[in-house]
Amino acid sequence: MNTESPLVITKSQCPLCSKELITSWVQQNIPFFGEVMLITSLCECGFRYSDNLILSQREPAGYELKIRTRDDLNARVVRSTSGTIRIPELGIEIEPGPASESFISNIEGILERVVMILDMVTRWDEKEKIEKALELLSIIERIKAGEYEITVIIEDPMGNSAIISENALRRELTDDEAARLKTGMVVFEKDDIT
Repeated sequence: MNTESPLVITKSQCPLCSKELITSWVQQNIPFFGEVMLITSLCECGFRYSDNLILSQREPAGYELKIRTRDDLNARVVRSTSGTIRIPELGIEIEPGPASESFISNIEGILERVVMILDMVTRWDEKEKIEKALELLSIIERIKAGEYEITVIIEDPMGNSAIISENALRRELTDDEAARLKTGMVVFEKDDIT
């Protein structure tokens, strides 16, 4: 059940046209994400910005799922702005950055995101990178057909990401493991603020 707080509206200046930018803020409690601030900014010039900020923090956690069959591609993935996704067999690591967005998808959706990036790489002028991208695209087609096994790992130092499947393995991350992960945001530790 989603619980929603009252809508808050703020006004500022549009970064494109300098006219009035209207921003709406609403806090919700969303399953698997916890407390989230939904932000949407709109300007009459067409500028639009939206983001979801996760306000809660849990214990650092990691999830791992072996993808062996086509049915495994349906496993739900909840990735917060601080989640890192790895597919070791393909050498793929998706780390959060400053513009990182949270999303809910499935394993096949994660692979489609990778395909979009690899398709861009195939248009570059660097032969070696094009060959590697084409090789990975071929492997992804085999994964989708259930002919190639991979492991999908998601780790989150804030504990807000997950793989939702009865076959997924969950474990708490050590302090060292969590400290090595990127968060995609500026995080202040209470002891760092003076």
